Amino acid sequence: MTQLTPASGIAVVTGAGSGLGRAMAIELTKRGFTVAGLGRRRAALEETRAKAEPGRFHLYPTDVAAPQEVAETFARIRAEHGRIALLINNAAIYPRRDILDESAESFLRTVATNLGGTVACCRAALEGMVEDGHGRILNVATFADLAPLPASSAYSVSKGAARIFTRALIADLSDRFPEIVITDWMPGMLRTQMGIPDGVPPERAARWGVALALDADPALTGATFEMDREILPQLGLKGRFKNLLMMRRRRPRRISP
Repeated sequence: MTQLTPASGIAVVTGAGSGLGRAMAIELTKRGFTVAGLGRRRAALEETRAKAEPGRFHLYPTDVAAPQEVAETFARIRAEHGRIALLINNAAIYPRRDILDESAESFLRTVATNLGGTVACCRAALEGMVEDGHGRILNVATFADLAPLPASSAYSVSKGAARIFTRALIADLSDRFPEIVITDWMPGMLRTQMGIPDGVPPERAARWGVALALDADPALTGATFEMDREILPQLGLKGRFKNLLMMRRRRPRRISP
């Protein structure tokens, strides 16, 4: 199994100013990684830096919804720290607006962050990963598109589209660059501002997410994990019958923090 180490390169975490992004950035610094943290609010990123291991967290105030800003930030990160080994796309907004309270403009602002930010950051990180032939991308995802909650249309659509983007990335890259490993991870309901009061503590979820992110086994490309367990794709009748005939049963992989 291939594992990323601090010598592999720098880790980039978006939405690093609060919640899960902050917890994952801090966890990475505890494991010896240099982390570039992106977020819109400098003060929030400075709070993350104060909690991280000294000297290992570098803040880059950036709005991931602005593609040119993202491209310039990633160019700075490479110039200042070298190759980017890991990208964790975590930044997201959840405005909780009824569709009758949404305008087309407000809806698309959410899409610009949740989908556009993921696209822009992946595209910027891939500049170096494709050149090197290897890298790791972990997209923080959700099943919100399968069963949207009330007042979540923009969030559900944008996060669902981001899951499609993960599959599209894999379709374009996996044959040519098998060592660029791309995975979706759903952390579950968290005890954060975007989550619920009795959710999973973000520090606990961060240990799962970071362990998965540092596993660069090409067999993980295309896998989807929820919390600490792989979600196996549903098979059709033909696939289930074939497995039955061959006495083959695939077991979901588990994350070991």
